[in-house]
Amino acid sequence: MAREDDPIGELVALLSRLPSIGERTATRLAHHILASDGDYARALGASLSEIHERVVRCGSCANFCAGPVCAICRDPKRDESLLCVVGRVPDLSAIEKSGSFRGRYHVLHGLLAPLDGVGPDQLPLDGLSQRIKDSEFDEVVVATPLSVEGEATALYLAQVLRPLGVRVSRIASGLPHGGELEYADQVTVGRAFEGRREL
Repeated sequence: MAREDDPIGELVALLSRLPSIGERTATRLAHHILASDGDYARALGASLSEIHERVVRCGSCANFCAGPVCAICRDPKRDESLLCVVGRVPDLSAIEKSGSFRGRYHVLHGLLAPLDGVGPDQLPLDGLSQRIKDSEFDEVVVATPLSVEGEATALYLAQVLRPLGVRVSRIASGLPHGGELEYADQVTVGRAFEGRREL
């Protein structure tokens, strides 16, 4: 950990805690901030310090948004018969960029990971189940990553959701095993949706 009299080291240490940011990249970012106009650093700091107050979870789908309901949930042109369940918001964003899905979403904000102490009780499935009961969804597409945790979550969701009277499908393996939706190209995400299968 950086000492209090080493502000650059402190900044590097904080930046290196971000995902996919190693010490070298964190050092490069820190020096970029130092070389930039002071107003940029102040604006960046203010944005970071206020982000948890300015961004909330959508009351319907749990997507991140600046108001009580996100733009996707407010969109009247979405297909009300389809619901896509994702593990994280970046997965939702990747699917939206592909343009291959025009239904509704539900974000779990996590995946089953027993080795990390994340079991079914830690996933917010009550809200998802209630949403399905209160709506007219015909199909729930499970778009969790094709990893061990993603597959475990998909199988568990199928067990929980099938008794609610909806068809439960899984995105196809157009995505590499262990791959993250966030980093997949749009064509691959589109093919994964076109080749989805029932669980």
